[in-house]
Amino acid sequence: MRTIRPDDPGATATSTGARSIEPPIRLAILDDHEILLDSLSSWIEKNAPEFDLVVRAGSWLELVHSDAFPTDLVIMDLQLKESVSIGARVRTCRAAGAKVVVLSAVDTPEDRDAALAAGAVAYVTKSQPMTELVAAALAASGRGAGRAAAAPPAWRPKPLIPESARPRLSDGERQALVLYADGRTTSEVARAMNVQYETAKTYLRRVREKYGKAGRPTSSRADLIRRAAEDGYLT
Repeated sequence: MRTIRPDDPGATATSTGARSIEPPIRLAILDDHEILLDSLSSWIEKNAPEFDLVVRAGSWLELVHSDAFPTDLVIMDLQLKESVSIGARVRTCRAAGAKVVVLSAVDTPEDRDAALAAGAVAYVTKSQPMTELVAAALAASGRGAGRAAAAPPAWRPKPLIPESARPRLSDGERQALVLYADGRTTSEVARAMNVQYETAKTYLRRVREKYGKAGRPTSSRADLIRRAAEDGYLT
């Protein structure tokens, strides 16, 4: 059974007429099993005209470094051989403007809750029919729910970050960055690091200043998530 977040605007069905006049949903698929990636891609290309499959990625880095990323939607395998966690992957996609449907070989409450808590809009198991995966992807995309006003930002991680553009962070600054990018408030960062609030605030201020001097903006939490993802801090 597929799970849709209750606050997802795409949870209500759209009419066939509405779908026919809307542009295709730009889709990326991330799975490191080549056979499954090929079969899933082929099925969608042949049977789901609502989607424009622009990225087929066998690794996390291949996805985020693609010129076509961010897409409108990413169908992402829960478990990859890479060490980047599902939470970090989902948060990075969400920060870039892409919604995420998690596809999993297992179906446990813990895995489902973890994927949805990270920001995925749907969780589908690999044992379900392809038609159910497509239905979940369409619902997650929120067809007819103001797509024109929700265009994703034009951002992608740089394929190679020059050493000169990677600020040297202290251990405290790096830990504060990772915790903050993980969704914690400054107060929660302080508690996790067992330091005073002002100390955590100073760490984050220094991180922003160092990235600013390197010409890489960090004016928002989304910016910090992007910088952390680019420099390999989200694992």
